[in-house]
Amino acid sequence: MSKQSKRREALLYHAKPKPGKIQVVPTKKYATQRDLSLAYSPGVAEPCLEIAKDVENVYKYTAKGNLVAVISNGTAVLGLGNIGPEASKPVMEGKGLLFKIFADIDVFDIEIGTEDVDAFIETVKNIAPTFGGINLEDIKAPEAFEIERRLRDELDIPVMHDDQHGTAIISAAALLNALELTEKDISDVKIVISGAGAAAVSCTRLYKAFGASSENIVMLDSKGVIRKDRDNLTKEKAEFATHRKIDTLDEAMKDADVFVGLSIANIVKPAMLKSMAQRPIVFAMANPDPEIEYNLAIKTRDDIIMATGRSDHPNQVNNVLGFPFIFRGALDVRATKINEAMKMAAVKALADLAKEAVPEQVNIAYGETKLNFGTDYIIPKPFDPRLIATVPPAVAKAAMESGVATAPITDWEKYVDELNERMGSDNKIIRLLMNRAKTNPKRIVFAEADHLDVLKAAQIVHDEGIGTPILLGRREVIEELMEQIEYDNEVTIIDPKSDEEEDHRNRYAEKHFKNRQRSGVTLFDAKNMMRQRNYFASMMVNEGDADCMISGYSRAYPAVVRPVLETIGRFDGVSKVATTNLMLTKRGPLFISDTSINIDPTAKELAKIAQMTNYTMKMFGLDPVIAMISYANFGSSKDIHATKVRDAVSYLHRTNPDMHVDGELQTDFALNKELLQKNFPFSKLAGKKVNALIFPNLDSANSNYKLLKELNNVESIGPIMLGMRKPVHILQLGASVEEIVNMAAVAVVDSQQKEKRVKEEAKVKI
Repeated sequence: MSKQSKRREALLYHAKPKPGKIQVVPTKKYATQRDLSLAYSPGVAEPCLEIAKDVENVYKYTAKGNLVAVISNGTAVLGLGNIGPEASKPVMEGKGLLFKIFADIDVFDIEIGTEDVDAFIETVKNIAPTFGGINLEDIKAPEAFEIERRLRDELDIPVMHDDQHGTAIISAAALLNALELTEKDISDVKIVISGAGAAAVSCTRLYKAFGASSENIVMLDSKGVIRKDRDNLTKEKAEFATHRKIDTLDEAMKDADVFVGLSIANIVKPAMLKSMAQRPIVFAMANPDPEIEYNLAIKTRDDIIMATGRSDHPNQVNNVLGFPFIFRGALDVRATKINEAMKMAAVKALADLAKEAVPEQVNIAYGETKLNFGTDYIIPKPFDPRLIATVPPAVAKAAMESGVATAPITDWEKYVDELNERMGSDNKIIRLLMNRAKTNPKRIVFAEADHLDVLKAAQIVHDEGIGTPILLGRREVIEELMEQIEYDNEVTIIDPKSDEEEDHRNRYAEKHFKNRQRSGVTLFDAKNMMRQRNYFASMMVNEGDADCMISGYSRAYPAVVRPVLETIGRFDGVSKVATTNLMLTKRGPLFISDTSINIDPTAKELAKIAQMTNYTMKMFGLDPVIAMISYANFGSSKDIHATKVRDAVSYLHRTNPDMHVDGELQTDFALNKELLQKNFPFSKLAGKKVNALIFPNLDSANSNYKLLKELNNVESIGPIMLGMRKPVHILQLGASVEEIVNMAAVAVVDSQQKEKRVKEEAKVKI
């Protein structure tokens, strides 16, 4: 994608379908006049009076306790500099989005039109009663230090400047673990800090809080080493001035144990790395390009422990590991401050989490066989689902122990359950899916690439590193559309009907005829079939000329399924293929099967659909909890439609006793954990959160998934094919660009999984 295309895509993302990235959503009923009279006049007077009696009641009757202000004056926005408060707003909205999706914290972004420190502070103080916490963002140094210090002293709600403390907290956790691996003591190591801005100062202060010695620290700014004999040092720089008679980074790096970069790209040279002590620790965190390129660093020193700010290398120092969870813990005990004890507790929690066994969901997301604490894994991954239940409790406990909590937690088990429930609305499974696809991209045949939306999706798939597109369709149309959207990547275009593909058609036809000659297919038929894109694409996958296939955008589902089934066929042992749709609901991911193929499956076929759904959910890194759906509950009806489901459950309990599956159940009982526990405590699903529904027929499954999608605006991924021998996935007619991209990622992950399965089976045979 060209630079101009990327620019246009970024602008469209922020502008459409409505401007901005966040909105206010009502949390109470408002349908009737009675609802409105409670929400506003006259009913609203009652909570007003209660708050007037006791101001602490504001946390009981309003959203203050879960509301954070993200505040900036636009003086130090990303790497863009002082671009003004209005220009900073997209960044502040983005920060609000991160707060919500990682910790379920609501945000109002506030952009203040002043660079005067006193005026800024006065403005924040005046609006502070609205909020439970203040996140300061993108404010230039040295003003940022005074602003944060004074607001912390003068307000009774938590205040944190994330640009300072976020990087400090994450890098400190990484440093503690790196020192443990190198068997070095923090009080003894020599540390070089490249950069003297807000983040660098905060990092160094936090390292000192954990025991680093001032005598062993050298800090550099754009003028070189900050020495005690330098004139006109700011208060913050003077705090870290060294007495050593050195001037350059080259000199500072000699025999250093630790390098922390918060400066500019490519200032560390290989010779500098070679001059460092044994087993050096290098945190090159300049973004987007680090102080020394990762591959160059590890090539130069094979004993290095390296971290960067980038997601494409091990040990990413990412602020999202910190600020959402620190504020979550602070808000939940109504802390009056975020103090050193709370920041240090977050550091320790992150450091300790990296040493624990990593959930399979995280291994799958990052394409790892097994992540283990070591040189390439010294801090948790941003997608680790344990963060929400690990960091906030540690921060909350530190707030209580340090005396700044005004609403202490007494039931920690209940609190952890509440934290885990907060993440039900997050669609992080898509991020996990995309991340996993990128670890091992595959060749994807887009069988309808002469349609604009399909081509746009293929372009995104290529640009995001999800896979390598192969475009099928009319060449002249594809090339014209590529020019229209500025698709300038090198890509393979194939027109199955063209003369230049005759050899491929003949080869595929011979193979297909051989496979289907006893099913009424002649060689003449096979040659004609190969002129059709879905047969041609299927044979490409079948013969290893592509890894996976996407089709169905412009044709009815049955018309696409037939060529795929005839050409590729089912996995060994699978009697019938099926489909499942992944619905990204407010309560979390929910699989619905079979949504597209089997009209009225038998009891045994239903059981097989459940087994295939179970397998696919594990492919996504989820622990399947499956309800077999009916209009009846556990034998309340003797009708054949209910007994069919009951028989399927009985079969599964005999053949797959370890599966978390039960039924027959009505949908409301399946999805309401408390209702199920109260009425059917004997069920294998009692006390569990169901995340898959197997419906008794196509009517019910298809109708329910489409109802969810349209009425509740629930995002859907699917239909995902179950039981196919090769990774082929069929879109719903007229699928959106986003849906096509998601299905392409599913196809890549499916290909990875099938490749792995084949290798494992080959090992068993050997």
